[in-house]
Amino acid sequence: MHIARNRIVLRASASLGIGAAAPAFAQNDASTGTGAADVAASAAKPTKQQKKQARKEARAKKNAELKKLEDAGYQPGRANDSNYPQDLQDAQKKAGIGQGASQ
Repeated sequence: MHIARNRIVLRASASLGIGAAAPAFAQNDASTGTGAADVAASAAKPTKQQKKQARKEARAKKNAELKKLEDAGYQPGRANDSNYPQDLQDAQKKAGIGQGASQ
């Protein structure tokens, strides 16, 4: 009877040990970032070089748009321009860009 009781205790402790270990593995996987969702998220992140290239392209696009507006007669450097919104809208219509083109 004593041996049977020891086996039951041994089996119970072994099953509890396995059951307690399974969640620990799941937590370790999640904390190290090896899950499928984490791998997909890290693959979608742009690299530093990609971010730099995107900023460079955006700056070039804005500079080209400003150049078109200036060529169409807009003068962005005038201080306290009483005709500001209308001047910009007229230049946008003339250049065919921005909000002025859609109105």
